[in-house]
Amino acid sequence: MPSDFVMDPLDVKLNAAFDGKVVRKDLLHRIKKGTNVPTFVLEFLLARYCASNDPAEIQEGLEAVLSTLQENYVRPDEANAAQSRVALKGKHKFIDKVHVRYVEKEKRHWASLENFASQRIAIGEKFYRDNDRLLEGGIWAEVVIAHNDVDADAYAFYVEDLRPVQLSRFDFAFYGETKKGFTRDEWMDVVLRSVGLEPTKLTKRVKLHFIVRLAPLVEPNFNFIELGPRGTGKSYFFSEFSPYSTLISGGQATKSVLFYNNARRKIGLVGFWDTVAFDEVGGIKIKDPDTIQIMKDFMANGRFSRGVEVIADASMAFVGNIDMSVDQIVNSTEYDLFQPLPEQFDLAVMDRFACYLPGWEMPKNSSAFLTDRFGLITDYLAEAFHYELKHSNRYEEVTKRLKLGSAVEGRDEKGIKKTVCAILKILHPADSPSDEEFDEYVAYAIECRRRVKEQMNKRKPDDEFAKIGLSYFDKAGKEILVTCPETAGALATQEPARRRLRSKAEAATSAAEATAPDSFWPAPAPMMEAQHKAEAPTERHYTIAYGDTGHSYDTIFGPYLLGAKTVVVEDPYIRLPHQIANFVRFCEAVVKAGTVRNVTLLTSYDQQTDMASVQEKLDELKQSLLEYDVALDVRLNDKMHDREVRLDNGWTVKIGRGLDFYQKPEGWSTVGATDLSLRRCLETKIDVFRASLGDGKSAR
Repeated sequence: MPSDFVMDPLDVKLNAAFDGKVVRKDLLHRIKKGTNVPTFVLEFLLARYCASNDPAEIQEGLEAVLSTLQENYVRPDEANAAQSRVALKGKHKFIDKVHVRYVEKEKRHWASLENFASQRIAIGEKFYRDNDRLLEGGIWAEVVIAHNDVDADAYAFYVEDLRPVQLSRFDFAFYGETKKGFTRDEWMDVVLRSVGLEPTKLTKRVKLHFIVRLAPLVEPNFNFIELGPRGTGKSYFFSEFSPYSTLISGGQATKSVLFYNNARRKIGLVGFWDTVAFDEVGGIKIKDPDTIQIMKDFMANGRFSRGVEVIADASMAFVGNIDMSVDQIVNSTEYDLFQPLPEQFDLAVMDRFACYLPGWEMPKNSSAFLTDRFGLITDYLAEAFHYELKHSNRYEEVTKRLKLGSAVEGRDEKGIKKTVCAILKILHPADSPSDEEFDEYVAYAIECRRRVKEQMNKRKPDDEFAKIGLSYFDKAGKEILVTCPETAGALATQEPARRRLRSKAEAATSAAEATAPDSFWPAPAPMMEAQHKAEAPTERHYTIAYGDTGHSYDTIFGPYLLGAKTVVVEDPYIRLPHQIANFVRFCEAVVKAGTVRNVTLLTSYDQQTDMASVQEKLDELKQSLLEYDVALDVRLNDKMHDREVRLDNGWTVKIGRGLDFYQKPEGWSTVGATDLSLRRCLETKIDVFRASLGDGKSAR
């Protein structure tokens, strides 16, 4: 810890105003590396042990945090040791994400910890009664697991105590009143530093982009979308920042999970979370048309009916990637900025987006943008946002101050006002902005809504959404027309050709003919190349959430196996029967690729491994693979650290949990027992990247 750290004026002011509620953010960055623990959990520990400016005390506190993580946070590969520790000691405290599920045939609830490898931990009613979100997505907590010595009981462990990793009390009056001592620009910098960013490295426009990323966390029923390049941290705020937000990564979005389960008569995720965010929105599978209809109803007014009338405050955020050049898209007659969305997302869904954030303007993730200054404890700021979402309404205040132009229609007005409300809650929680500041927020909100309307107008063959010239009147009564920077001068977007909607096949034919002399608007050749590239496998970095479905070895590895001849699997845990079964299923996906001829498994075994059984099963697999002209070579390596699959075509797939990221099915006669795409998953991160064939990292 450097002893020459000098606080800047904002550090001094923030420490004096929010004593005990701030933390040095560089401490977080130092601990964050190498752990999957969310930011708000780490800062919970930092606030407990590092609430000091003294370098020696901070160093001592850091050691205490690391010791606590070492003692109480269990990594996935330590689950068996954790169970043994509880059995030997009688009980042990863990820091982990806790889930509770109701098993109907047993008529009781069972708890599970992500990294404890037991799906049958007994839990008392008081815990899930007091913490509803245990039943919907789970919560991070300090949980004491005790060993059950009663042989007659059908479980070995039970929850003795559970305390959510969140503030126990929050005083919004103090928060709002204390914030008044900061200017608007100072407070914007405080918020940015609190989420780990250094504002002096960002332009004012990019600062506002980051502020509006937080909007779904403060404004109820706020429909937000951000599409842009990979690696800009789009999903971070929804997965790491707030304990009141949940992130759905891939898989199928069903009405039972999202909205209401008729069989159980239980409300879905929207009833338990402030924000339900969809990562990699383009990959979401929605098979039931009812799900889209319910989503439209909920996005429109925060309510829906499924036999019962349900009202909830949850905001919905959609983030995803754009694989083509934005400049080419806005100048093309065939493409628009909603291109990555699932085909089930029709114009009615798009019209409900209040704000489209231009993700292509966001900087790539880099340590250069991380702050080493003081910020509010993440959990403290998240509590403030949670309070404002539930108890603060700025709509009337905005309505009194805002006069919009004639092109602004019903949903435009609602979306613009809700975006302004969100900005006010973040930057002015208990005060009002100046006229100049207010107009700045209004212009930004109109731009974000106009981006939605321009793309809908581009898709629609008639003039339903043609009023894209959105404007407002400033304090002096002057009408200000707002435009989107990326589409200024792009005739294909500003004045789209009116034509009937065509099928994908027709659109493809039209694109191929776009270079003809009589074409209305020629599609540039680079656009055609970009479209072709978008269909090829690309680098991906995403998280599979706990309970997700829709992930199989075919879907994860299939696109990258094309053309590969050699596959190297590094996974130290191919030893238990279900792990070997997973490896067999992986090999089946390899065989389907048709080109692979060699598979090498690098693994390890411990003293408890039944080597005879493992060897027998792997020998059987070897013989089976030979019938498909695939040779399997098994090698032992006790010094493995990473779990990854390397292909000789240059692709590497790293999975945090290796191949063993599926939950155990409730029974082998249940759906998902044999079809992995229907099996619920454990939480894990997946990174797919392409290595140079000459850098020594490809399969060999």
